Amino acid sequence: MTKVIAMYLPQYHCIPENDTWWGKGYTDWKAVKDAKRLYKNHEQPKVPLGKKYCNLSNPEDLRIQAQMAQNYGVYGFGIYHYWFSSKQILLDTPPKLLYQNKDINIHYFFMWDNGSWKRTWSNVKFSNSWAPLYENSNNGPEILAKLEYGKKDEWKKHFEYLLPYFKDDRYIRLNEKPLFGIFNQDNESETLKEMFEYWNRLAIENGLNGITILGRSNLSRKVIADYQFDYEPCTHGWSGKNNIQKGLYRIKDKIRLKLGLLKKYKYSIIWEKIINDISTDERYLPGAFVRYDDTPRRGNKSSIVIGDNASKFEYYMKKILKKSNKQNKEYIFLTAWNEWGEGAYLEPDEKNGYEYLEALKNAIDNF
Repeated sequence: MTKVIAMYLPQYHCIPENDTWWGKGYTDWKAVKDAKRLYKNHEQPKVPLGKKYCNLSNPEDLRIQAQMAQNYGVYGFGIYHYWFSSKQILLDTPPKLLYQNKDINIHYFFMWDNGSWKRTWSNVKFSNSWAPLYENSNNGPEILAKLEYGKKDEWKKHFEYLLPYFKDDRYIRLNEKPLFGIFNQDNESETLKEMFEYWNRLAIENGLNGITILGRSNLSRKVIADYQFDYEPCTHGWSGKNNIQKGLYRIKDKIRLKLGLLKKYKYSIIWEKIINDISTDERYLPGAFVRYDDTPRRGNKSSIVIGDNASKFEYYMKKILKKSNKQNKEYIFLTAWNEWGEGAYLEPDEKNGYEYLEALKNAIDNF
């Protein structure tokens, strides 16, 4: 039966780098708490149920999350992996705690966000801007953390860092091999291809059957991964699956910005596109999403999906599970467990309580 993997942000704990870049004690909770309503009935700021702002440097908070996920049918977490080089690995405390505490009963795999971190005013390809609303362009370099693949010695260090996780019984497998995800297949794709071939050999030398690479679908069609997935709601909401779609989305967004309008997208329309576009290709795995509103990070430049509720989420999850199961898809990748800064989360909040978790459980049990 098709299993649901929820994407997981290992943020929500202090690190020295964020203290330097964005201010002492900064985590995504700062952005979430400071979010402002941009229009009438805009649901901001989002507040966790009981105002429980978790601290992911605390293994007990991880334990609570894992138990909750299991109770509501989530098979595992897709934990974002921030390796820039062997000298700079960020936000790795939560996975380390998960690995060390074997009693935390949740499956997981790594999704490598293989891009540099930048300040928002920089124009760096394959980069991610974390906290635009806290930007101070006069404070520090435009590249905060630079991705450097390096050569074989660096690739080996990266593999050796991952190997204990790959051997963990809780680590998610596909085709009896550890699953490793990558966000940008076309970021030095030839280097990545060579590196993953090398990793595959190292995996076999270390008693594994190899590695299965999962890649986010991309417009360039440079495919180096064994399996592809759509990252939602971006793919079917505003980034497109081909250059024609991307061009149309960009034109619409430019018109919106010129008119001073927010980028709003309809929940049901995106979901219908997702359902209709599920490929029968056995090397394709579908994506899904709970809801989306990245106002906390991007203010009036945010992308906001409107018209969501738990009933609609349950309805569409039933449809995607039914169609995916019929096609023998092993996994669906759901955005997200805890992306509060993007309004994409399953965790309970003050407004909806456990409604979205209950909707997911109902969909899994009754599709």
